[in-house]
Parts: sequence; C-alpha cells; structure tokens
Amino acid sequence: MSIKKFNFFLILLLLPFITISLFLVNEISHTLFLKETVYIIIGIIIFIAVYFIPLRKLLWLIPIIYWINIGLLFWVDIAGIRILGAKRWLKIPFTHMTIQPSTFMNTSLLLMLGFLIYKNPPKPFYNFKEFTKLTLFIVIPFLLIAKEPDLGTALILLIIGFGILFLVGVSKKIWFFLLTFGILFTPVYYKYFMKNYQKQRIESFLNKPSYHVKQSLIAIGSGGFTGQNKTDATQTQLKFLPIASSDFIFAYFAERFGFIGVAILLFLYFLLIFYLFYKSQKLKNDYFAKVLYAGVGLMIFVYSYINISMTMNLGPVVGVPLPLISHGGTSFINFMILFAILENLIARKECINTYGVK
Repeated sequence: MSIKKFNFFLILLLLPFITISLFLVNEISHTLFLKETVYIIIGIIIFIAVYFIPLRKLLWLIPIIYWINIGLLFWVDIAGIRILGAKRWLKIPFTHMTIQPSTFMNTSLLLMLGFLIYKNPPKPFYNFKEFTKLTLFIVIPFLLIAKEPDLGTALILLIIGFGILFLVGVSKKIWFFLLTFGILFTPVYYKYFMKNYQKQRIESFLNKPSYHVKQSLIAIGSGGFTGQNKTDATQTQLKFLPIASSDFIFAYFAERFGFIGVAILLFLYFLLIFYLFYKSQKLKNDYFAKVLYAGVGLMIFVYSYINISMTMNLGPVVGVPLPLISHGGTSFINFMILFAILENLIARKECINTYGVK
C-alpha cells in the first residue's frame, strides 16, 4: 500500500476537532485530559492497525461482525451493568473497564448495509421486497437498543440506516408508506411504550427546560460574541453546567469562544460532512465505499445536530456525544475505526485496480 494514496486531507479535517477536545477537556479537568490523551493514543493505534488490514479481501467477515454485535446487545439484556436505571454496558473480564455495544452497532450496521448493497445494488431503486430485507438488519438492533432503554441511540441508528437507503435509492411509494406509518404510530408509541423519564424529557423540552438545559443556555448566552476567558467562564468552572466534558461540552465551548467560535466550529463540521458526501458521490458504482463514506458523513451530521440542539433547548435531552470533541473513549475509538476504514478503501491498490476509484 503506497503512502501516496493516503488521504491526508481527511486527516487534516479531523485535527481541529481533536485539538479542541483536548483543550476543553484539559480546562475542565486535568485528570479527564490524561484519560482523553490515552483514548486518543489508543484510537491512533487502532486507526493504523485497521488501515493496513486488506478489508476488500475480508468482506465475508462483515456478517459475522454484525451478528457478534447483535449477540453482545442480547448479552447486555442478560448480564449488563445497570447505571441510572439503564442497562447499556458490559464489563470487560479481568479489568475495571466497560464497553457499550450500542455505540459500535452504528459501525457494524454501516458495514453490513455496505456489504448487502455491494452484493445486490439497486437497479436503480430497491423494490418493497428488497427494501424489507435491508430493513430487518436495521430494525433488529434498533429494538434491542431501545429496550436497554436507550431510545436516543436507537433512533440515531434508525435515522442513519434509513438515511443510507434513501441516498442509495428506494421507491418513493415506500417512503410515503413509511412516513404515513410513522405519523400514525408515534402517538401510540408515546402513550403505551415510552418510558416515563423519556416522556418527561419531551415534556420538559416542550414546556419548561430542565436544570441541565437552563444551565446550558446560561453558559451559551454568557459567551456573547467573542467568548469568556477561563476564569470568567463561571458556568463550567463553578460546576453549574452538568456533564460539561461530554454531553454539554458544546455549551462550554460557546461560553469560552462565543458566537465567533461557534460559527467556526459549525463551519469545520460542514467542511468534514460535505467532503465525506462529496467523496461518496465520486465513487460511482463502488457501492461498499459509497455507503461507508455517506454513512459516516450522515452519522457525524446526526450526532452533532442532536447534541447541539439539545444544549440550546431546540430538542429533548439525549445522551449523545458531540462527535470527535466530547470526552469518552468508546465514541472516539469508534470514529477512528470508521475513518481508518474510509482511508483503507481508497488507499489500497486493489481498490483502484478493481473499481477505478481515484
């Protein structure tokens, strides 16, 4: 594999996010900064390892990886660790560490959809039978994750899965049917299936912001046009802003760097997402790589949109990280795996010879 084929521009787009993350987390807690540094080092090591794996020759492993992840979600229900009423984590044997299988399910689903679409591409649209087969691979993990309960992550997986199918090509009649079903089923789900705390979050969003959101709005507002220096960013420094290093890290960023900083951050996300969708469109008939590039771009858009919306009281509070910035090892490592896969698919010589990708 030639280093000349390595996409340095994609890495250049990622560096500002990693720098911002380290800077903010260090200001919030030096202990968390040291952990974040370890996560980044592990992520880089995994990135390098995945980059050199001949993925094109190992596509047959993807269904196995998918079903192993499904098995882990089943195991969460049986032997998972319950924290704050939710059973989402598995303890790694002989360590004090845990993993959250639902986080890696997005990657498994993207790979599985890429594999299935590569094996049976649309001509030019999927009919109802083909669409139903693909939908099953989306719905199974959705139901398992929603049961934990983790409706936020489950809905994101659902959006990403159907978003991929929308971009690839599905009959308009199918989308009309799904839209009608969704409108009719939503009030039924809200009344009979949604947990009380989930209803409370929606009601708080519609009526009165929760304590978390109130403090987030104060932090964002106090940032003004140019932001506050560290000592004057009292919402975070005096611990008024909860979960400042992860779920509400955008509010702290806005408090420190103000409107100008937020505008720059949103532009950085726009560049990254636009570039991923642009590369997806350039791949033409290489459906596996096409799905992966579009899927990662869609994932970053959905995660960032939901996270920023909830901190600004434009959406209900959901435990969703701000991509590449929120403190946390699972999310960062997951994204490093995805970006390594993207680099791998374009850089490998057999990819260029077989598919004509440039």
